[in-house]
Amino acid sequence: MELNQFSGAVKYVLDQELAKIVNISMALEMPLLLKGEPGTGKTMLAHAIAETLRMPLIVLNVKSSMKLVEALYQYDTLTRLNDSRFGDSDRDVSDINAYLRMGKIGQAFVSDSRAVLLIDEIDKAESDFQDDMLDVLDQMQFDIVETDEVVKAKQRPVFIITSNAKKDLSDPFLGRCNFHHIAFPDPKMMRNIISAHFPELNRSLAENAVKAFYELRRIEGIEKKPATRELINWIRALLADPDFRHGDKLQKEIPYLGVLFKKSGDYQRAASISLKKRFF
Repeated sequence: MELNQFSGAVKYVLDQELAKIVNISMALEMPLLLKGEPGTGKTMLAHAIAETLRMPLIVLNVKSSMKLVEALYQYDTLTRLNDSRFGDSDRDVSDINAYLRMGKIGQAFVSDSRAVLLIDEIDKAESDFQDDMLDVLDQMQFDIVETDEVVKAKQRPVFIITSNAKKDLSDPFLGRCNFHHIAFPDPKMMRNIISAHFPELNRSLAENAVKAFYELRRIEGIEKKPATRELINWIRALLADPDFRHGDKLQKEIPYLGVLFKKSGDYQRAASISLKKRFF
């Protein structure tokens, strides 16, 4: 695959370094592991790639108790048992394939067109999930034990793997991936992101909202800092209020803190600060 195919989407602004690592990962057919604090756009990158390159997107949301086989395929033994007992189904009980369905990785493997496979928050899973995935990534195939069949990938998916760094990933797993840390956007990048979402936003509201947002993130003791999605939703709230849609009033009052802060302690800390004195 040629390089420089992905350069962002209508509502996804990325820096040059991230664009390079995305394209080189696709060209080398290597998984891309993304780390960064929540709200930096790790998950949305996969959506943007799929949208821009017109590929199907398949999302595997990793759970703490998940085993790899669940992501490959599922064998519905309970339904087969019920069908054999009661005989009120159109399925052929002797046909195991009638009770098999592909998991998210399996769906990406059997897709007729190359798919973007997002493995979201892999650090939630136990280490054996990562280790079991190594052979799958290397061989691009897996076994269905119940039928002794091998499922081979029709086309190698574009693997986007995200981690919030809650757990260390194994060295062998890291060795199979390219890596990029998505830093939280600086104010200049954030203004570009806001412009992509709100192309007609007036300058006063954009500048004052971004300034207040970064000051709010710097409040000492905040447990869950507001992320890009909160800023976007906050601007939507400001635009819906005639008193704030022009932006000037933000220099006197910071409304709708509940859009930005989702934990009681964070909300109370933000509300207790004299925003006018601190910010402007």
